[in-house]
Amino acid sequence: MDRLEAMSLLLRVVEKGSFSAASRDLHVPLATLSRKVGELEAHLGTRLLLRTTRRLALTDAGAAYVASARRILEQVDEAERIAAGEFHAPRGELVLTAPILFGRLHVLPVATAFLAAYPEIDVRLLLSDRNLHLVDDHVDMAVRIGPLPDSRMIATRVGSMRTVVCASPRLLAAHGTPKAPEDLAKLPCVNFDFLSPVPAWRFRMQDAAGTIDVPVRPRLSVSTAEAAVWAATEGVGATRLLHYQCAAAVRDGDLRIILADFEPEPLPVHLIHAERGTLPSKMRVFLDFAAERLRTRLKSLQKGLPEQEPKGR
Repeated sequence: MDRLEAMSLLLRVVEKGSFSAASRDLHVPLATLSRKVGELEAHLGTRLLLRTTRRLALTDAGAAYVASARRILEQVDEAERIAAGEFHAPRGELVLTAPILFGRLHVLPVATAFLAAYPEIDVRLLLSDRNLHLVDDHVDMAVRIGPLPDSRMIATRVGSMRTVVCASPRLLAAHGTPKAPEDLAKLPCVNFDFLSPVPAWRFRMQDAAGTIDVPVRPRLSVSTAEAAVWAATEGVGATRLLHYQCAAAVRDGDLRIILADFEPEPLPVHLIHAERGTLPSKMRVFLDFAAERLRTRLKSLQKGLPEQEPKGR
C-alpha cells in the first residue's frame, strides 16, 4: 500500500465531503477510492471515517490522523520543490485569490506585470467574494479586505479601504445633501446586501467615541457592488460601498461621496499566506513584487490620483 497516496485520497474525500465527489474530482473509480481508504484503515487498525447514507464524518482518530497527514504531505511537497530547485529559481504555478471586483481592478494588473517580469511562473487567479480556504482550496496567497480572524495565516498589510456613502448629483439636488447620518431618512437608498446584510449603515460618531447604526429604507436591494453603483448613478438612491467599488463613478462625476466626516475606520487590506517553513521563491518574489504595487495603487485611490506602477521590478 502506498501510504502517501492513501493519505492524499483520504484528504480529498474529507475536503469534498463524500467519496463520490472525491471520485469525480480525482477521476478515480469510486470502488478504487473506497478500497484504498479501507486498506489505510485496516493498516492503522482503526476507523477514520463514519459513513452513512446522508453524511460523512471523521472519527476522533480520523480527525487527528487527517491533521497529521496534511502536515506530512505539505512537508513532502516542500521537499520535492526544494529538490526541483523551486526555492532557488522562481518558477511553477502560483495560485492567487481576491474579491471579484478588487481582483479585476487592482490584482489582475499587478499579476499581468508579474508574468512579464517572471516568465517561468504561471499565475492562476481565482476571483471570488467568498473567502477561499488557503490550505483546503490549494491557494498560495490571498488578498483580504477587513479584519483578519486569529489564525495561522501570515499577513502583510498593503493598505486600507474606506467605507463610503455616495449619491448622484441629481439625487442630492432634488433631496438635499445630508449633513449628518440621521439625514439619510430623507433620502431613498440602494442597499448592497453583501456589505450591509441588514438595512442599517454604520457610522462613526463625530463628537464621541464609538459608532452608530443608522436605519435606512432601501428602495432597492442588490447583491453586487456594480449593480449598486449603476442604480445610484441612475438616481435610484444613495448607496454604501467600499471606496474602490465606486471610485470610477466618483472620479467621473457620476457619484459624490457624502458624510465623509462620519465614515467608520478604514478596513485593513492584507496579502496573506499559510504559515510554512521556507517560503517558495515563487511566493517570495510575488509578495515583494505585489505588496509594493498594491500599496501604490491603494494610496493613489485614497488621493483620487491615477494609479501609477512603481518603476522597475
